[in-house]
Amino acid sequence: MISREKILEAAKNTILSESKAIAKLVDFLDDNFVKTVEIIYNSKGRLVITGIGKSAIIAQKIVATLNSTGTPSLFLHASEAIHGDLGMVQSGDVVICISKSGNSPEIKVLVPLLKRFGNKLVAITGNTTSFLGKEADFVLNTYVETEACPNNLAPTNSTTAQLVIGDAIAVCLMEMKNFTAEDFAKYHPGGALGKKLLLRVRDMLDTTHKPLVVPDANIKTVIVEISEKRLGVTAVIDNDKVIGIITDGDIRRMLNKTDTISGLTAQDIMTKNPKRIKSTDLVSDALNILEDFSITQLVVVDDDEYKGIIHLHDILKEGII
Repeated sequence: MISREKILEAAKNTILSESKAIAKLVDFLDDNFVKTVEIIYNSKGRLVITGIGKSAIIAQKIVATLNSTGTPSLFLHASEAIHGDLGMVQSGDVVICISKSGNSPEIKVLVPLLKRFGNKLVAITGNTTSFLGKEADFVLNTYVETEACPNNLAPTNSTTAQLVIGDAIAVCLMEMKNFTAEDFAKYHPGGALGKKLLLRVRDMLDTTHKPLVVPDANIKTVIVEISEKRLGVTAVIDNDKVIGIITDGDIRRMLNKTDTISGLTAQDIMTKNPKRIKSTDLVSDALNILEDFSITQLVVVDDDEYKGIIHLHDILKEGII
């Protein structure tokens, strides 16, 4: 059992070791990297990424990143490839093979088969003079001096280096494609991220129960409207235009100031020029306005036409945050 200090020391050494290994990758970047990105960008096929062992796991993560950023990719396990899965590789596909040593038995069997198909082969390896390094059309060097593992055995620095190169490829392709947040949303329609990037105010607006009163409505009418529509607010409408809002907080403040509500009307207690948003705007934009002004409701208006109310609670229920 080691001390807590030793645990922290080991963790810090691991992080520092991996960060130094990543930093050195900058010196290995050359024309091979540029040509790799260009050939993937110009490819009419897909990107196939293969590997064995821990490198196969890294390959799967890189595939996931590329698919989510607009580059059609698939994972091919090196050992399964030579038992039938090689049929996944089609003419026009670019193949990336990941291997620290570049001399794994499975790699030595797979590479000649890929070369026979005529696919462009990119090596991500820490050994540029290996079998894989010599056979590949382009070589991306991920050499590390040592692993973070105290025995210098478990892939740590080397797999992190592979992953970083994969991320670098993905980011370069995103920039070449002018890949935007809207594009990203197309591939992430589910969950909080997808909703934040895609969900519009109109998608969650209840237009059949929009609270409204006229300027000369008495206070009882205002209270009933707020209660029935259950949004804690009502818009005040004059000639089909929103001229103000009344919240349940306005009602409470009014009651604190006066002993009688006789003769009071909606326009006497309303807040003029309320914050508003269009139905075509993103719900995330609505949330930003609510947070910036510390309010809980927004009036939705399109070209002066009152559409309804969007409430903070409804946004929270959608899991935007």
